[in-house]
Amino acid sequence: MSNIIVQVISAGIVTFGFGLLFNIRGRNLVHTSIAGCLSWLCYLLCKNLGLTEEMAYFSASVIIGLYSEIIAIKLEVPSNNILIAALIPLAPGGGVYYTMQNLIYKNYLASFQNGIQTFLLAGSMALGVITAIAMLKFYNYMKVWRSNE
Repeated sequence: MSNIIVQVISAGIVTFGFGLLFNIRGRNLVHTSIAGCLSWLCYLLCKNLGLTEEMAYFSASVIIGLYSEIIAIKLEVPSNNILIAALIPLAPGGGVYYTMQNLIYKNYLASFQNGIQTFLLAGSMALGVITAIAMLKFYNYMKVWRSNE
């Protein structure tokens, strides 16, 4: 349990640092850090529930996509301000590193396997964000449609 807490706090600190790097200020920086913590917590919970790596990345991306869109509406800022830095803890940097390392050492099969896994993780993240945006757009459409009846 304490390991999970340390990891979530570390994800928040990393997100805070990237938020500073991306020139995010004030309340947006706080919400960006919260989104980073939330993304890693969701990922860890999904992994503990036995979901695959890809599904854990997808679920975490949906959660932070929804969070960033809702907070962006409340704060009246672009959702990218919160979303981009919040995705940093999920970024599959290790997979890219091992893909390149195996490629340099001419271990082409391992390089290909790592590359495919990294591509699947990045695709899961992108699909999760797209799903979150589509869910909110559909919700808003239904809300307007019901009010016009």
